[in-house]
Amino acid sequence: MQESLTNQPAEPEYESPSFSKGGPSFSGADLSFSEGDLELVDALQSSPRATWAQLARVLGVDATTVARRWERLRSLGLAWITAYEAPHAATVAYVEVRCRPRSFDQVSRALARTPWIFSVDETAGDFDLFLSVAAPDLHALGSAVHGTIGALPGVHSTKTRLGITVFGEGSDWRTRAIDAAARARLPESRSTVRDTYTSHMDTRLTAQDHALRGALGVDGRLSYKALGEAAGLSEHTARRRLLRMLRARDLTLRCDIAQPLAGYRAMVIYRACVPHSHLEQTGIALAQMEQVRLAVSVSGPHNLIVMAWLHDLNGIGPFESLLTERFPRLEVRDRTVALHSPKRMGWLLDRHGRAVEHVPFPLNL
Repeated sequence: MQESLTNQPAEPEYESPSFSKGGPSFSGADLSFSEGDLELVDALQSSPRATWAQLARVLGVDATTVARRWERLRSLGLAWITAYEAPHAATVAYVEVRCRPRSFDQVSRALARTPWIFSVDETAGDFDLFLSVAAPDLHALGSAVHGTIGALPGVHSTKTRLGITVFGEGSDWRTRAIDAAARARLPESRSTVRDTYTSHMDTRLTAQDHALRGALGVDGRLSYKALGEAAGLSEHTARRRLLRMLRARDLTLRCDIAQPLAGYRAMVIYRACVPHSHLEQTGIALAQMEQVRLAVSVSGPHNLIVMAWLHDLNGIGPFESLLTERFPRLEVRDRTVALHSPKRMGWLLDRHGRAVEHVPFPLNL
């Protein structure tokens, strides 16, 4: 990535609201996505910090229109850009939680408020909650799962699957509302990159880098001036440090959406098996499927977790038929449908999937 391709975003024409102070107001708002909105989201998924002018050239509208569209999406919690450390900087596990009767809501709320639990999905299946958990090492992970999650009042049992290799995750997923040629014209445009979780964090980030990450977690399009103020750095130093983290892939920027309102009303979590000799090839190919949000190899008897976003429940059959056709060695062992996602990558979501509050990650896991 060249510095000339990662320009500072133009200052927004409208002041963005602070989600962490009471959340956005939705009264009387049109909570829907137009085709132009989805095109803008697609462009920002590939290039989260592209300038309004760069986005306008790709989308065929003027920069003012692009800025106005993004302000509406963000102010209503329909779309947002966040930041987090790359997979190789943390130990990650996927934890299935079973709750005691009448304790489900209380447990879900408590877990969603826990900073190092970065995503929470409420499910219909043989477990009640599906958690994504980050820790600095294996010992800390065990303490977090058994000592904190397992000891929470209302938790009946937990089952942990250690994340090993990430073939694709949310920052790689696209709405595919613009064509590949248009996407390639954007700065920072990249394809899915395989990454491996660590068993012991050895981060290169400084306290100031973490401060930059924290500010970008709330608003990934903050200007370099605002980033510098948040981290106690000059504008120039903030820009240089951010570009360095992006080049080294120590930081991930991600544009997320309220998926039910964008037409993705079904999320399905699959636990699957594939022979080890075909695991990497299968994982990479799965990550390239338009329905797949997460493809990761894990510990345990089922060596793959796949998360798919579908337009509705009637898309499950065709998707699984496609899996069978493309991956004859893949055996689906379990299918779990998500009922609601109260938290995704540090953001609390309402029942429609809209971002309402940011829960900061620990400064240093």
